[in-house]
Amino acid sequence: MFVHNENVALEEASEGITRKVLAHSDNMMSVEVHFEEGAVAAMHNHPHEQLTYVLSGEFEFTIGDETKRVKVGDTMYKEPNIMHGCRCLKAGVLLDTFTPMREDFVQN
Repeated sequence: MFVHNENVALEEASEGITRKVLAHSDNMMSVEVHFEEGAVAAMHNHPHEQLTYVLSGEFEFTIGDETKRVKVGDTMYKEPNIMHGCRCLKAGVLLDTFTPMREDFVQN
């Protein structure tokens, strides 16, 4: 029921990007994603719905065929299977929420 952030290790997601898998169930998942300035999350898609909230930093996000700059407090919705990715303009942290949960994030 409770996940204390200080007890969750950062794991490497890709170059310049680390993540912490936080609370989750079969139906939803919360993930904190840390970006170094200049890091790129390559364009990808998945069958999950995803909300992204910008906790810190600045990013350029592409969702489908639209690209926009986002900053602290901005939120993005990604429908299932839509292509999306981002480039970190200023080091920052995103909070991603997925439904259903990302099994690939918890498999060893």
